[in-house]
Amino acid sequence: MNEKTLSGTLLDEYTELSPNDLRHACSQRAEWIIELVEEGVLEPTGSDYEQWRFSATNLQRARTAMRLQRDLGVNLAGIAVALDLLDEVETLRARLRRFNTEQDT
Repeated sequence: MNEKTLSGTLLDEYTELSPNDLRHACSQRAEWIIELVEEGVLEPTGSDYEQWRFSATNLQRARTAMRLQRDLGVNLAGIAVALDLLDEVETLRARLRRFNTEQDT
């Protein structure tokens, strides 16, 4: 029987990642991270590359961007649009859940 061991790091909303942390987590080059920031896909704190810090949410967005690019061949502008739409869908789902909860009470 083949057994696989997975390892990972649990990140909370207060975790901050450097550009190098983010780059390594996504197995990408620094230029790719910079392009995502320039396109508005990622929103770091800090004024320049060396001072940038990314939240766990940015890591999730970067990994989704990576999959969209790798699996579907989506360009950076398309990634930005797709992520905005995915965010909007999640917002609407949360509203619907709240509405349904209010209706049940």
